[in-house]
Amino acid sequence: MSDVTDPSTDETEGEDERRIELKHGAGGTAMRDLVNETLAANFSDPADALVCLADMDDGAVVPIGDANLVVTTDTHVIDPPFFPGGDIGRLAVSGTVNDLAVMGATDVRGLTSAVVVEANYPVANLERIADSMAATCAEADAPVVTGDTKVMGNGELDGVIVNTAGVGIAEHVTPDAGLSPNDVVIVTDSVGEHGISLLAEREGIEFGSDLESDVKPLNGLLAAALETAGEGVTAMKDPTRMGLAGALNELARKSGVGIEIREERVPVTSDVKGTGEMLGLDPFQIANEGVAVLGVAPTAAEDVLTALRDHPKGTNAAAIGKAIDDHRGRVVLDTGIGNRYLREPASEPAPRIC
Repeated sequence: MSDVTDPSTDETEGEDERRIELKHGAGGTAMRDLVNETLAANFSDPADALVCLADMDDGAVVPIGDANLVVTTDTHVIDPPFFPGGDIGRLAVSGTVNDLAVMGATDVRGLTSAVVVEANYPVANLERIADSMAATCAEADAPVVTGDTKVMGNGELDGVIVNTAGVGIAEHVTPDAGLSPNDVVIVTDSVGEHGISLLAEREGIEFGSDLESDVKPLNGLLAAALETAGEGVTAMKDPTRMGLAGALNELARKSGVGIEIREERVPVTSDVKGTGEMLGLDPFQIANEGVAVLGVAPTAAEDVLTALRDHPKGTNAAAIGKAIDDHRGRVVLDTGIGNRYLREPASEPAPRIC
Protein backbone atom coordinates (compact mmCIF):
# COMPACT_ATOMS: atom_id res chain seq x y z
CA MET A 1 0.00 0.00 0.00
CA SER A 2 1.21 3.53 -0.66
CA ASP A 3 0.59 6.93 0.86
CA VAL A 4 -2.23 9.10 -0.48
CA THR A 5 -0.81 12.60 -0.26
CA ASP A 6 -3.77 14.62 -1.53
CA PRO A 7 -6.60 14.58 1.04
CA SER A 8 -9.15 16.12 -1.36
CA THR A 9 -11.78 13.64 -2.60
CA ASP A 10 -15.28 13.56 -3.99
CA GLU A 11 -16.61 12.16 -0.74
CA THR A 12 -19.53 13.88 0.87
CA GLU A 13 -19.11 15.85 4.05
CA GLY A 14 -18.98 13.74 7.19
CA GLU A 15 -17.52 10.61 5.62
CA ASP A 16 -14.40 9.04 7.14
CA GLU A 17 -11.40 10.81 5.58
CA ARG A 18 -8.64 8.76 7.17
CA ARG A 19 -6.01 7.53 4.74
CA ILE A 20 -3.60 4.60 4.61
CA GLU A 21 0.00 5.52 5.40
CA LEU A 22 3.19 3.51 4.97
CA LYS A 23 3.28 2.88 8.73
CA HIS A 24 0.11 0.81 8.34
CA GLY A 25 2.09 -1.83 6.44
CA ALA A 26 5.13 -1.87 8.66
CA GLY A 27 4.13 -4.65 11.07
CA GLY A 28 3.93 -2.52 14.25
CA THR A 29 1.13 -1.12 16.37
CA ALA A 30 -0.29 1.00 13.53
CA MET A 31 -0.64 -2.05 11.31
CA ARG A 32 -2.20 -4.17 14.07
CA ASP A 33 -4.76 -1.47 14.76
CA LEU A 34 -5.65 -1.21 11.07
CA VAL A 35 -6.04 -4.97 10.69
CA ASN A 36 -8.08 -5.37 13.88
CA GLU A 37 -10.36 -2.41 13.23
CA THR A 38 -10.81 -2.75 9.48
CA LEU A 39 -9.48 -5.74 7.58
CA ALA A 40 -10.26 -8.47 10.12
CA ALA A 41 -13.23 -6.87 11.85
CA ASN A 42 -15.95 -8.77 9.99
CA PHE A 43 -14.45 -12.25 9.86
CA SER A 44 -15.41 -14.96 12.31
CA ASP A 45 -12.93 -17.61 13.42
CA PRO A 46 -13.61 -21.36 13.20
CA ALA A 47 -14.81 -22.68 16.53
CA ASP A 48 -12.24 -25.47 16.54
CA ALA A 49 -9.21 -23.35 15.53
CA LEU A 50 -6.34 -23.55 18.03
CA VAL A 51 -4.80 -20.33 16.69
CA CYS A 52 -6.93 -18.08 14.52
CA LEU A 53 -7.11 -14.67 12.87
CA ALA A 54 -7.94 -12.89 16.12
CA ASP A 55 -4.67 -14.14 17.63
CA MET A 56 -2.61 -12.24 15.02
CA ASP A 57 0.09 -14.92 15.09
CA ASP A 58 2.44 -16.05 12.29
CA GLY A 59 -0.20 -18.49 11.04
CA ALA A 60 -3.49 -20.18 11.86
CA VAL A 61 -3.79 -23.67 13.35
CA VAL A 62 -6.83 -25.80 12.52
CA PRO A 63 -7.20 -29.40 13.75
CA ILE A 64 -7.70 -31.93 10.95
CA GLY A 65 -8.39 -35.26 12.63
CA ASP A 66 -5.46 -35.87 14.97
CA ALA A 67 -3.18 -33.43 13.11
CA ASN A 68 -2.63 -29.70 13.53
CA LEU A 69 -2.80 -28.05 10.11
CA VAL A 70 -0.90 -24.74 10.03
CA VAL A 71 -1.76 -22.21 7.31
CA THR A 72 0.02 -18.92 6.58
CA THR A 73 0.32 -16.36 3.78
CA ASP A 74 2.59 -13.40 3.08
CA THR A 75 3.08 -10.80 0.35
CA HIS A 76 6.61 -9.66 -0.42
CA VAL A 77 7.74 -6.28 -1.73
CA ILE A 78 11.33 -5.15 -1.42
CA ASP A 79 13.64 -2.48 -2.76
CA PRO A 80 16.02 -3.49 -4.25
CA PRO A 81 14.62 -6.88 -5.35
CA PHE A 82 18.17 -8.26 -5.68
CA PHE A 83 20.52 -7.66 -2.77
CA PRO A 84 23.65 -9.12 -1.14
CA GLY A 85 22.74 -12.54 0.21
CA GLY A 86 19.44 -12.97 -1.60
CA ASP A 87 16.55 -11.60 -3.61
CA ILE A 88 12.76 -11.33 -3.50
CA GLY A 89 12.40 -14.98 -4.56
CA ARG A 90 14.51 -16.35 -1.71
CA LEU A 91 12.81 -13.91 0.65
CA ALA A 92 9.32 -15.07 -0.36
CA VAL A 93 9.97 -18.78 0.14
CA SER A 94 12.02 -18.31 3.31
CA GLY A 95 9.46 -15.95 4.83
CA THR A 96 6.56 -18.34 4.42
CA VAL A 97 8.55 -21.43 5.43
CA ASN A 98 9.71 -19.59 8.55
CA ASP A 99 6.19 -18.43 9.44
CA LEU A 100 5.11 -22.07 9.36
CA ALA A 101 8.17 -23.27 11.23
CA VAL A 102 7.81 -20.88 14.16
CA MET A 103 4.27 -22.21 14.62
CA GLY A 104 5.76 -25.70 14.94
CA ALA A 105 5.08 -26.76 11.33
CA THR A 106 8.61 -27.61 10.26
CA ASP A 107 7.15 -30.30 7.98
CA VAL A 108 6.04 -28.10 5.06
CA ARG A 109 3.52 -29.91 2.85
CA GLY A 110 3.17 -27.27 0.15
CA LEU A 111 3.54 -23.63 -0.88
CA THR A 112 1.68 -21.43 -3.33
CA SER A 113 3.34 -18.81 -5.52
CA ALA A 114 1.40 -15.84 -6.87
CA VAL A 115 3.42 -13.31 -8.87
CA VAL A 116 2.21 -9.87 -9.92
CA VAL A 117 4.56 -8.35 -12.47
CA GLU A 118 4.69 -4.99 -14.23
CA ALA A 119 4.48 -4.88 -18.02
CA ASN A 120 7.91 -4.29 -19.57
CA TYR A 121 9.62 -6.05 -16.65
CA PRO A 122 12.74 -7.90 -17.87
CA VAL A 123 12.08 -11.61 -18.42
CA ALA A 124 15.65 -12.34 -17.31
CA ASN A 125 14.89 -10.85 -13.89
CA LEU A 126 11.74 -12.95 -13.57
CA GLU A 127 13.70 -16.07 -14.49
CA ARG A 128 16.30 -15.18 -11.88
CA ILE A 129 13.59 -14.85 -9.23
CA ALA A 130 11.98 -18.15 -10.23
CA ASP A 131 15.35 -19.95 -10.12
CA SER A 132 16.02 -18.52 -6.66
CA MET A 133 12.61 -19.63 -5.39
CA ALA A 134 13.20 -23.14 -6.72
CA ALA A 135 16.61 -23.37 -5.07
CA THR A 136 15.23 -22.17 -1.73
CA CYS A 137 12.33 -24.64 -1.97
CA ALA A 138 14.84 -27.45 -2.46
CA GLU A 139 16.86 -26.20 0.54
CA ALA A 140 13.76 -26.21 2.73
CA ASP A 141 12.19 -29.37 1.23
CA ALA A 142 9.08 -27.26 0.65
CA PRO A 143 7.52 -27.69 -2.80
CA VAL A 144 5.46 -25.08 -4.64
CA VAL A 145 2.26 -26.95 -5.56
CA THR A 146 0.11 -24.25 -7.18
CA GLY A 147 0.25 -20.59 -8.13
CA ASP A 148 -1.04 -17.63 -10.10
CA THR A 149 0.36 -14.88 -12.33
CA LYS A 150 -0.96 -11.39 -13.07
CA VAL A 151 0.49 -8.61 -15.23
CA MET A 152 -0.17 -4.94 -14.45
CA GLY A 153 0.27 -2.02 -16.82
CA ASN A 154 3.60 -0.27 -17.15
CA GLY A 155 3.87 2.22 -14.27
CA GLU A 156 1.03 0.63 -12.28
CA LEU A 157 3.43 -1.44 -10.17
CA ASP A 158 7.00 -1.12 -8.98
CA GLY A 159 8.46 -4.11 -10.78
CA VAL A 160 7.25 -7.29 -9.09
CA ILE A 161 5.29 -8.51 -6.05
CA VAL A 162 5.40 -12.12 -4.85
CA ASN A 163 2.76 -13.68 -2.61
CA THR A 164 3.39 -17.06 -1.06
CA ALA A 165 1.12 -19.14 1.15
CA GLY A 166 1.99 -22.36 2.89
CA VAL A 167 0.54 -25.32 4.74
CA GLY A 168 2.29 -27.67 7.13
CA ILE A 169 1.70 -30.10 9.96
CA ALA A 170 2.70 -29.33 13.55
CA GLU A 171 2.98 -32.09 16.12
CA HIS A 172 3.48 -29.43 18.80
CA VAL A 173 2.11 -25.91 18.25
CA THR A 174 4.33 -23.04 19.44
CA PRO A 175 2.23 -19.84 19.47
CA ASP A 176 3.21 -16.31 20.51
CA ALA A 177 1.18 -16.74 23.71
CA GLY A 178 3.13 -19.76 24.99
CA LEU A 179 5.71 -18.17 27.31
CA SER A 180 5.66 -18.74 31.07
CA PRO A 181 7.80 -17.09 33.77
CA ASN A 182 11.37 -18.47 33.87
CA ASP A 183 11.26 -19.72 30.27
CA VAL A 184 14.62 -19.04 28.67
CA VAL A 185 14.65 -16.77 25.58
CA ILE A 186 16.98 -17.89 22.80
CA VAL A 187 17.85 -16.30 19.44
CA THR A 188 19.19 -18.53 16.69
CA ASP A 189 21.57 -16.05 15.03
CA SER A 190 22.98 -12.53 15.11
CA VAL A 191 20.40 -9.80 14.50
CA GLY A 192 20.02 -6.82 12.16
CA GLU A 193 21.93 -8.13 9.16
CA HIS A 194 19.06 -8.23 6.68
CA GLY A 195 17.81 -4.70 7.23
CA ILE A 196 21.20 -3.03 7.57
CA SER A 197 22.61 -4.71 4.44
CA LEU A 198 19.57 -3.74 2.37
CA LEU A 199 19.72 -0.12 3.45
CA ALA A 200 23.40 0.05 2.61
CA GLU A 201 22.75 -1.52 -0.81
CA ARG A 202 19.81 0.77 -1.56
CA GLU A 203 21.67 3.92 -0.63
CA GLY A 204 24.91 2.86 -2.31
CA ILE A 205 26.84 3.02 0.96
CA GLU A 206 30.03 0.96 1.12
CA PHE A 207 31.62 0.18 4.48
CA GLY A 208 34.44 -2.10 3.38
CA SER A 209 32.74 -5.17 4.83
CA ASP A 210 31.04 -8.33 3.58
CA LEU A 211 27.72 -7.48 5.21
CA GLU A 212 24.79 -9.30 3.58
CA SER A 213 21.25 -10.38 4.32
CA ASP A 214 20.66 -13.35 6.62
CA VAL A 215 17.64 -14.55 4.59
CA LYS A 216 17.26 -18.34 4.79
CA PRO A 217 14.66 -21.01 5.58
CA LEU A 218 14.78 -22.18 9.19
CA ASN A 219 12.49 -25.20 9.29
CA GLY A 220 15.36 -27.69 9.51
CA LEU A 221 17.00 -25.76 12.34
CA LEU A 222 13.77 -25.40 14.32
CA ALA A 223 12.93 -29.06 13.75
CA ALA A 224 16.16 -29.86 15.59
CA ALA A 225 15.00 -27.81 18.57
CA LEU A 226 11.57 -29.46 18.60
CA GLU A 227 13.06 -32.94 18.25
CA THR A 228 15.29 -32.20 21.23
CA ALA A 229 12.75 -30.71 23.61
CA GLY A 230 9.23 -31.24 22.23
CA GLU A 231 6.79 -29.35 24.45
CA GLY A 232 9.77 -27.84 26.23
CA VAL A 233 9.82 -25.37 23.33
CA THR A 234 6.99 -23.15 24.50
CA ALA A 235 6.92 -20.33 21.92
CA MET A 236 8.66 -19.28 18.70
CA LYS A 237 8.63 -16.18 16.52
CA ASP A 238 10.66 -14.76 13.63
CA PRO A 239 11.73 -11.14 14.25
CA THR A 240 11.05 -9.69 10.81
CA ARG A 241 9.91 -6.11 10.14
CA MET A 242 9.94 -4.79 13.69
CA GLY A 243 13.13 -6.67 14.50
CA LEU A 244 14.02 -8.33 17.78
CA ALA A 245 12.36 -5.55 19.78
CA GLY A 246 9.04 -6.07 18.01
CA ALA A 247 9.12 -9.86 18.36
CA LEU A 248 9.97 -9.77 22.08
CA ASN A 249 7.28 -7.21 22.84
CA GLU A 250 4.69 -9.26 20.98
CA LEU A 251 5.67 -12.43 22.85
CA ALA A 252 5.51 -10.60 26.19
CA ARG A 253 2.17 -8.95 25.46
CA LYS A 254 0.42 -12.08 24.18
CA SER A 255 1.86 -14.38 26.84
CA GLY A 256 1.08 -11.99 29.71
CA VAL A 257 4.65 -12.06 31.01
CA GLY A 258 7.57 -9.70 31.13
CA ILE A 259 10.81 -10.45 29.33
CA GLU A 260 14.22 -9.53 30.68
CA ILE A 261 17.08 -9.39 28.16
CA ARG A 262 20.82 -8.97 28.74
CA GLU A 263 22.11 -6.66 25.99
CA GLU A 264 25.61 -8.14 26.04
CA ARG A 265 24.22 -11.59 25.28
CA VAL A 266 22.40 -10.61 22.09
CA PRO A 267 24.60 -11.55 19.11
CA VAL A 268 25.22 -8.52 16.88
CA THR A 269 28.13 -8.42 14.45
CA SER A 270 30.60 -5.55 14.49
CA ASP A 271 29.56 -4.65 10.92
CA VAL A 272 25.92 -4.28 11.95
CA LYS A 273 26.84 -2.30 15.07
CA GLY A 274 29.09 0.06 13.14
CA THR A 275 26.73 0.55 10.22
CA GLY A 276 23.77 1.00 12.56
CA GLU A 277 25.61 3.71 14.47
CA MET A 278 26.50 5.54 11.24
CA LEU A 279 22.87 5.40 10.03
CA GLY A 280 21.37 6.16 13.44
CA LEU A 281 19.57 2.82 13.60
CA ASP A 282 19.13 0.36 16.48
CA PRO A 283 19.98 -3.22 15.37
CA PHE A 284 17.32 -4.50 17.79
CA GLN A 285 14.64 -2.71 15.73
CA ILE A 286 15.91 -3.77 12.30
CA ALA A 287 14.40 -6.55 10.19
CA ASN A 288 15.75 -10.09 10.11
CA GLU A 289 14.80 -12.81 7.63
CA GLY A 290 16.85 -15.75 8.88
CA VAL A 291 16.52 -15.55 12.66
CA ALA A 292 14.06 -17.09 15.13
CA VAL A 293 13.31 -16.31 18.77
CA LEU A 294 12.47 -19.28 20.98
CA GLY A 295 10.99 -19.59 24.43
CA VAL A 296 12.22 -22.78 26.12
CA ALA A 297 11.44 -24.32 29.49
CA PRO A 298 14.45 -23.88 31.80
CA THR A 299 14.96 -27.64 32.14
CA ALA A 300 15.35 -27.99 28.35
CA ALA A 301 17.19 -24.76 27.50
CA GLU A 302 20.74 -26.12 27.59
CA ASP A 303 19.88 -29.11 25.38
CA VAL A 304 18.04 -26.90 22.88
CA LEU A 305 20.91 -24.43 22.72
CA THR A 306 23.32 -27.30 22.02
CA ALA A 307 21.06 -28.70 19.29
CA LEU A 308 20.79 -25.30 17.62
CA ARG A 309 24.55 -24.69 17.73
CA ASP A 310 25.20 -28.13 16.27
CA HIS A 311 23.14 -27.19 13.19
CA PRO A 312 24.95 -25.21 10.43
CA LYS A 313 22.26 -22.49 10.55
CA GLY A 314 22.42 -22.08 14.33
CA THR A 315 26.10 -21.76 15.21
CA ASN A 316 25.57 -18.25 16.64
CA ALA A 317 22.56 -19.21 18.78
CA ALA A 318 22.52 -17.59 22.21
CA ALA A 319 20.42 -17.52 25.37
CA ILE A 320 19.70 -13.80 25.83
CA GLY A 321 17.30 -13.63 28.77
CA LYS A 322 14.15 -15.05 30.29
CA ALA A 323 10.46 -14.51 30.85
CA ILE A 324 9.62 -12.92 34.20
CA ASP A 325 6.52 -12.53 36.35
CA ASP A 326 6.59 -8.73 36.55
CA HIS A 327 6.72 -5.93 33.94
CA ARG A 328 4.01 -7.92 32.17
CA GLY A 329 3.65 -7.16 28.50
CA ARG A 330 6.97 -5.30 28.41
CA VAL A 331 10.61 -6.02 27.65
CA VAL A 332 13.30 -4.94 30.10
CA LEU A 333 16.77 -4.47 28.60
CA ASP A 334 19.71 -4.80 30.99
CA THR A 335 22.39 -2.63 29.37
CA GLY A 336 25.06 -3.49 31.93
CA ILE A 337 24.89 -0.03 33.49
CA GLY A 338 21.14 0.08 34.08
CA ASN A 339 17.77 -1.11 32.85
CA ARG A 340 15.37 0.40 30.34
CA TYR A 341 12.30 -0.74 28.45
CA LEU A 342 12.98 -2.03 24.96
CA ARG A 343 9.99 -0.62 23.13
CA GLU A 344 8.41 -1.67 19.88
CA PRO A 345 8.28 1.19 17.34
CA ALA A 346 4.86 2.10 15.91
CA SER A 347 6.34 1.93 12.41
CA GLU A 348 9.57 0.84 10.81
CA PRO A 349 12.52 2.98 11.94
CA ALA A 350 13.90 2.87 8.40
CA PRO A 351 12.53 2.77 4.82
CA ARG A 352 10.66 -0.42 3.89
CA ILE A 353 13.13 -3.29 3.77
CA CYS A 354 11.03 -6.43 3.45
